[in-house]
Amino acid sequence: MRVVLADLHGREGFVSKDTIVGGYGSRLTPFSRVTTVISKIKRRFHDVLSVQMAYLAALAARAGHDVVFTRDELVAGDVAVVLSSLVDYRHEAAWATAMRARGVTVGFVGLAASRLPELFESAADFVVIGEPEEAIGRLFAGERLTGRVSSPEVRDLDSLPFPRWDLLNQRQPMMRLPTMPRPLRGGIPVLASRSCPEFCTYCPHRILSSYRSRSVASIADELELLCERFPRPYVIFRDPLFTQDRERCLALADEIQARGLRFRFECETRLDRLDPALIDRLHAAGLRTMSFGVESSSDVILRKVARRPIPADHQRAVIEQCRRLGIATAAFYVIGFLHDDWESIATTIAYAAELGSTFAQFKVLTPYPGTALWKQMSHLVYETDWQKFDGYTLTFTHPTLSAGELRFLLGAAFSRFYMRPSWVDGYLNIRSSRISDYLRRLDGRVYARQARQEIALMSRAVQC
Repeated sequence: MRVVLADLHGREGFVSKDTIVGGYGSRLTPFSRVTTVISKIKRRFHDVLSVQMAYLAALAARAGHDVVFTRDELVAGDVAVVLSSLVDYRHEAAWATAMRARGVTVGFVGLAASRLPELFESAADFVVIGEPEEAIGRLFAGERLTGRVSSPEVRDLDSLPFPRWDLLNQRQPMMRLPTMPRPLRGGIPVLASRSCPEFCTYCPHRILSSYRSRSVASIADELELLCERFPRPYVIFRDPLFTQDRERCLALADEIQARGLRFRFECETRLDRLDPALIDRLHAAGLRTMSFGVESSSDVILRKVARRPIPADHQRAVIEQCRRLGIATAAFYVIGFLHDDWESIATTIAYAAELGSTFAQFKVLTPYPGTALWKQMSHLVYETDWQKFDGYTLTFTHPTLSAGELRFLLGAAFSRFYMRPSWVDGYLNIRSSRISDYLRRLDGRVYARQARQEIALMSRAVQC
């Protein structure tokens, strides 16, 4: 059987799928000069192939089938499996309809198809509900799938074959630029665990399946294969909370060094799951970039969404240690929580600049189907176009802020973080205290200019 695996390029703006927002995906459509630059950078460094498709490619190959991978083209095949998203579902459905017109059986997998199968059913022969490996394994074994197909989660992740990146035409990432943590064309995703052990009400990462992790030996074996295929690869651990189990991380770092594996990697985690000794050991094993959620500077707001606050002093200490070691840091922030107002968001923006991570990602609160927040807020949701649940568009009636105000504050967050002179200090990791002090003094002038512009637009400034 000829199996077509489709991880389609998104339409409009920069679209991220697969494990982004648990699999719903995000779309950054530039709306300012800063976001235009960020969107262009993401296209070059963040357009990463789907690890889910790489797993399905391995299952197909193990069953003896031919695999064809596509990101756009309509190609010949017997069955096509399409990675679904919320932010680009119309394009994915149109592609599937065109493939069915050619006589190809088409199915959808992923979080969006699992939670909102009605968006895909008219364009599909089957829609997989749940983690796809069990159901797609039955398909590859000869079973005919139709309609909504239940697929239980894989309890033993070590039992899965390693992702087949060769069948997805994964190329060696291009050269690394001195000022960018990731190489051109991004890197190679690895899943050391699935789902998330936390209970944040707004996050979709845990709504498809329960939290499970792979053994250290299994992860190390996969890393060793990657190092054989791609000399000194750049690995992107896709786990939402990579350092959940400290001892397991330490064991993995030791195993990487014991095997003499030479690669660089990035991971996502919580800062309270890090300590100096762990960071040192991970850095010695190849850690070069780390992302984490800060979300809001208000502990009260965080507790309202079941996110455990992390002391500011600990956050600063982790970022400072990473800076000394040359580890790039990326902090995530959300504006527009139900208890947010202009002042609390302005405080969070100022805190992001003061915290001084290498990068910052700002998004607008989005109530996603299947989350606890959706149950709480569904009566406030006015948006009926699911593609606008993209992480940057307001989809509900906020108690105190208009859509225009939140859009303005989102733009101000990006501008105030990236347009300040001291950002260059953190980005280039300048070691000269004299230059660093000079750049920080310049921040005041830039903030004053930004405040004048903000007052002209909104009659008030985003306070620093």
